[in-house]
Amino acid sequence: MPDTTGGSDLASMAAIFRPGLLDGQVALVTGGGTGIGLGISQLLAELGAHVVMASRKPANLEAARADIASRGGKVSAVQLDVRDPEQVKAAVDGVAQQLGRIDVLVNNAGISKDNLLMRMTNEQWEQVIQVNLNSVFYMTKQVIRPMMKARSGVIINMSSIIGEIGNAGQASYAASKAGVIGFTKSVAKELGSRNIRCNAIAPGFIETDMTSYLKDGEGAEKYKSNIPLGKFGAASDVANVVVFLASDMGSYVTGQTISVCGGLNI
Repeated sequence: MPDTTGGSDLASMAAIFRPGLLDGQVALVTGGGTGIGLGISQLLAELGAHVVMASRKPANLEAARADIASRGGKVSAVQLDVRDPEQVKAAVDGVAQQLGRIDVLVNNAGISKDNLLMRMTNEQWEQVIQVNLNSVFYMTKQVIRPMMKARSGVIINMSSIIGEIGNAGQASYAASKAGVIGFTKSVAKELGSRNIRCNAIAPGFIETDMTSYLKDGEGAEKYKSNIPLGKFGAASDVANVVVFLASDMGSYVTGQTISVCGGLNI
């Protein structure tokens, strides 16, 4: 659930990890121009990876690319509609040809179209499934080709705490994110013998543009009262877990869903 991270936050995140931890790695991040995706892109680049950010929105992409480049990060941007398998194939092929490899895929692009089930339209349902679940299939199917050839790779799929516990008014979102968890486990079993790891992250309430309506007032306090840690998370909390999974620190972790939710799911 997207938001940007500032320079000081980025510095504190990077300080947690070994400098150059991801040197030489190529990471492709969908939905990488804003929110959680931007926080992930910034931290991966800070730790030495060449980050390829993909998004449908060129303005967000260029601003994010310029920001990371200004800090000395290796970064590229690709305009991509992850709902289109032909665009996905062209983008993945282009990255592999240009940079010679793809080491990490972060399937982060996502949307919500909340509505009660009895009022939910077929279009609302299909839009959410297309972006949140179908795109994970399209991206992963294409990226595993170069990864299998290299006999190495990491795939990180963004699920949600809602995919684990459900939520009224979010049947489509919950179904799509639960589907991501099942997909992740299956891919991990299929590709583990090729040294390709696949894990999911399930964020809870992260302070982003998508959750900005919860930031202040009684609504925010109501949600926080259900979180054992008593607060919303930040994009950096998710980015830290991405780095752990993408690096050699997570080399014996696959098929798992790591919840980053302040304990909301217990």
